[in-house]
Amino acid sequence: MAFDQGTRNRLQRLVSDCRKSLTDEFTLQLQQHYGLDPRTGEVTELARLTHLSDRERHTAALLRETLAHYLAGAGESKAQRQAAIDRIIREQAFTVLNRLAALLMMEARGLLLPAVSQGTQSQAFELYRHVAGTALGETGEAYRTFLFSLFDEYALDLPALFDRFAPQGRLFPRETALNELLALLNDHEIEPLWALDETIGWIYQYFNSQEERKAMRKASQAPRNSRELAVRNQFFTPRYVVEFLVDNTLGRQWFNATGGSTPLRDSCQYLLIKPDEQPEAATKLRDPRTLKLLDPACGSMHFGLYAFDLFLQIYRDAWLWEQQHGPGSLDVSTQPEAGFEPLCHTYTDEAAFLRDVPRLIIEHNIYGVDIDPRAAQIASLALWLRAQRAWHEADVQADERPDVGQGNVIAAVAPPAERDLREAFMGRLDCHDAELFEKTLQMLKGLPELGVLLRAEKELSALIRQVYVGKGSDLFAEQEQETWQKAEECLRRALLEFSEEAGATYQSRLFAEDALQGLRMIDLCRMVFDVVVMNPPFGALSAGVKAKLGKDYPNSKNDLLAIFVERGVEIQRIGGRLGAITSRTCFFLSSYRKWREQIVLGRAKPEVMSDLGHGVMDDAMVEAAAYVLEKQA
Repeated sequence: MAFDQGTRNRLQRLVSDCRKSLTDEFTLQLQQHYGLDPRTGEVTELARLTHLSDRERHTAALLRETLAHYLAGAGESKAQRQAAIDRIIREQAFTVLNRLAALLMMEARGLLLPAVSQGTQSQAFELYRHVAGTALGETGEAYRTFLFSLFDEYALDLPALFDRFAPQGRLFPRETALNELLALLNDHEIEPLWALDETIGWIYQYFNSQEERKAMRKASQAPRNSRELAVRNQFFTPRYVVEFLVDNTLGRQWFNATGGSTPLRDSCQYLLIKPDEQPEAATKLRDPRTLKLLDPACGSMHFGLYAFDLFLQIYRDAWLWEQQHGPGSLDVSTQPEAGFEPLCHTYTDEAAFLRDVPRLIIEHNIYGVDIDPRAAQIASLALWLRAQRAWHEADVQADERPDVGQGNVIAAVAPPAERDLREAFMGRLDCHDAELFEKTLQMLKGLPELGVLLRAEKELSALIRQVYVGKGSDLFAEQEQETWQKAEECLRRALLEFSEEAGATYQSRLFAEDALQGLRMIDLCRMVFDVVVMNPPFGALSAGVKAKLGKDYPNSKNDLLAIFVERGVEIQRIGGRLGAITSRTCFFLSSYRKWREQIVLGRAKPEVMSDLGHGVMDDAMVEAAAYVLEKQA
């Protein structure tokens, strides 16, 4: 079933209906049950909610701590409380929708017996009730408990989506609302879509309506906050554009390295090769575990899904190369600190190696960042499902599949703003680490609007010297990395202890998790990538970070797309390739002249370009171009 316009329109109506159903349900729950009113911003004292059971009272308390966490960096006005409660409703709605969609996609791939597609008549639920007996109560309550057990099981691999204790996943629709939602999701017209990888990406795009985007643009030319920046730039990248860019970045890198002797030469249909082209093979082939691909505005990870296909072949090529040239013939010099052993020393045979390749790809090769927390949920899910499909196609049974882990998808969230928690946590650290932690939080303040555009690696270097030099420590440039690694390890350990110790509040956990996410973001900014592929935001800079971006990116400051390209080139190694689809106007308007001269021609070399015109990115009113740049020395 192709994603033609009619299919997309049907899915768009489904997502809109699901969002309305869930939003209405959670609005009622907060108003009538938990004492949080999005219309007025009023919060009823917990002691007055005498109708709640102990479990419900616990949820009500956690919702208030979540609200306090969101308001810590915004203030306590009526409008801010209304916005924060709206945020809670929106987050609960998209999390429930994503979870049920994920289970339906698992069913379609044979990873799960029917559990959602037939509601309370589903085969998996009937087996579950047969084992549990009557202990779970009436059918509706039992089915809810059954779904929760599935969420808990999959939370081990996909915590960003399925963790029921995360702030985005505290609520669940009541029986009537759940049945209404299941009826929408199980419509016969939609059923074939659950088997397609693209479905979750379209759900991501359609959760926010065109009308909402138009209203935002009408209210302000520039995005006013991180959510507006995310919503206004959600444009699904067509599959052929994804293949064109990945083929001519990752595919080209590997084609050149192997001297053109890889099967990717034939399977990458958009790889542009001259008829007589035969590059000279490297004396040492890169160990594929050292190859890093980044999508800095990953959305639903469409680029990463196709890159996964290419990495499968790249790993097969590497195994064959090592078999032919012997141990040590794969180059790991780009990551000597990783301590990679030769493949033949790590795996007993080719079958054991190929069985582990999907895990290796997610753990070592594909990285993604987005300022929208929904993207972290969906992108992690998409890669996990792609790994499961690879094992299914290779006839690897479920109990033989390696654990995937959380992967390398990061949501650029705001650092925690609670002053009292920050001071309590810093009191557990020595003076140097405490000062570094506070300055690091200050550095990350604009992260929700900057994402990878925050030059954390450069600012961190200055912070380390500011904190440690002149305080009894002689610090040289080569010592900075070691100093940060030790400090970061101490901070991670202390944050985990802070959130898990007896008496820690739920808000303490949220504080620690946001801080840890910031540390992950810093680590990513300090990496060097071989390939960067993206469909970046474009247009005016967000008001809150316009001055900072203008200062940091003087050659590109007139448009977000130009800044993303500059940053993508900056974090690549020499010879790396950047592939992007953006507005074509950056290649001829005079306002981009410095960007063209200093970045596109000064630091990189254009290799491939396709002038695509209008109508490429769904409803984006822009003439697009897709192109590849190679970073120069």
